[in-house]
Amino acid sequence: MENSKIARIRSFNRAVTRRVGALEESYLSRGRPLGEARLLFEIGRQGAALGALRQRLGLDSGYLSRMLRSLEAQGLVSVGAQDDDARARYATLTESGLAELAAYDALSDDQAQSLLKPLSPAARDRLVAAMAEVERLMAAAAVAIEEEDPDSADARQCLGLYVAEVASRFTDGFDTAKGSTASGDEFTRPHGAFLLARLDGNPVGCGAVRLLDARTAEIKRMWVSPQARGMGLAMRMLHRLEEIARDLGARTVCLDTNRALTEAQSLYERQGYEEVARFNDNPYADRWYSKRL
Repeated sequence: MENSKIARIRSFNRAVTRRVGALEESYLSRGRPLGEARLLFEIGRQGAALGALRQRLGLDSGYLSRMLRSLEAQGLVSVGAQDDDARARYATLTESGLAELAAYDALSDDQAQSLLKPLSPAARDRLVAAMAEVERLMAAAAVAIEEEDPDSADARQCLGLYVAEVASRFTDGFDTAKGSTASGDEFTRPHGAFLLARLDGNPVGCGAVRLLDARTAEIKRMWVSPQARGMGLAMRMLHRLEEIARDLGARTVCLDTNRALTEAQSLYERQGYEEVARFNDNPYADRWYSKRL
């Protein structure tokens, strides 16, 4: 990685933490640090499960528990059993906590306006657009892609969403009895692998690869959630699947797709896949591609 890029990111981090008051012991002059204020925001008016809070904020259980105890002692938060699962813990804001959240909302709006007010209208637009781009790219960098059991709950959730989308886009719908989804031993090593992409612990994409023979692998069920599109995630998964195919001994990788999935065709062609003759009996395929690894 280039040192100049690393230095720029570190400089940006210092500027942001200073400008938003992250270093102050009393964030927005409300008597508590930024971490506790952020936790109030994440619990929100609807409340939140502690497991979800840990995932969203990237906190370990001990640190989260200490912050919650502090907020409980201040009379702002109540922690109890979750209604549908007595073993799970759930945090809600008290009446005082809701009032404190409203105060933070108003002060945060004022802080945002103080950042925009000195700038010209054009500069404001540039700043807001740049912030949106930074947020999008940081989310893309936070996506984790890992091998997963294709029969796990998260994998089945992704595959279910994949089936629902292609069924809505294909001219003749999609029947899993005719076009199988990725599951079973053929998508686990040493025969293949299943990848799952997660953002903040939530599944947002999947893809699978399996060996057709000793030198040929097939990529299946590439899908990215609408919320994670435009982040380059499909390309990352495709490259990982190609790496796995190499590890399994394949020298060629192939795949098929439907004419309705124009984005997929564009991706494959940009990544060096060439259209070839039909190589399977998939009734939903209109295009077949191959690439030398």
